[in-house]
Amino acid sequence: MAQVHASPDANVYYVPHSSRWPFLGSIALFVTMLGVASWLNEVSWGKPVFFFGIALTIGVLAAWFTDVVRESVGGSYNKQVDTSFRMGMVWFIFSEVMFFAAFFGALFYARQFALPWLGGEGDGVATNNLLWDGFASAWPSNGPGAVGGQFQTIPAWGLPLLNTLILLASGVTVTIAHHALKAGHRKQLLVFLGLTVALGCLFLFYQGEEYIHAYKELNLTLGSGIYGSTFFMLTGFHGLHVTLGTIMLAVIWFRCAKGHFTKENHFAFEAVAWYWHFVDVVWLGLFLFVYVL
Repeated sequence: MAQVHASPDANVYYVPHSSRWPFLGSIALFVTMLGVASWLNEVSWGKPVFFFGIALTIGVLAAWFTDVVRESVGGSYNKQVDTSFRMGMVWFIFSEVMFFAAFFGALFYARQFALPWLGGEGDGVATNNLLWDGFASAWPSNGPGAVGGQFQTIPAWGLPLLNTLILLASGVTVTIAHHALKAGHRKQLLVFLGLTVALGCLFLFYQGEEYIHAYKELNLTLGSGIYGSTFFMLTGFHGLHVTLGTIMLAVIWFRCAKGHFTKENHFAFEAVAWYWHFVDVVWLGLFLFVYVL
């Protein structure tokens, strides 16, 4: 193994110690996916395995990032490493863009192609007459088989609009916190970064309220045909990203309180801010294409 402990101004590239965390992280993710797949297929041991995998993943990430923070605070990273981190974060966010693009693509395909075809448009005339005679292609829909029974949709101008305003406000507060960090205003930084964390928690609270209302009163579930599946896959994965973003913002708040960042060296803060703005933009797309249109 090669280790080069370089000062921030050195021209040599820092190579960390051999790490067990990528290997353990792969195992944790495998256990998590095995658990959720088994749970969805109603296997008895699927649910506990899923939660064990989640706990294992959280533990691995906490230990892994603890090592990274220790190396950063210890002065092991230089400008070259900073550039690598920035490139890595850009590619990570790009992968997240592609992740959500797949679900938005599924929503677009179902609405613009699959449902009209089942309703008899274009090449679907024979399918409509022979299999689903009388089916009218309208959105929202649980398909010609009425999968999951009748349901009601969530009005866009209630909790979804409120959550939109909350996320937009959180984008403003994290930007103000970033400028405060660059200006050296520590108190302002902690206040506005704390507000961002609080707004993230508030968003998740209202999304939970929305889900409870959908399941208990509207009969809108993950099993409500194509509408229910796309609705909960898109909003649910976005909620997961908000949860992760809120946790990362809280960690950054504690690091700011400990004085880990300077005006010139604070990429960890910037990376989380990039991620949070990405989450905001995705929600705007969700609000428009899932709730409004």
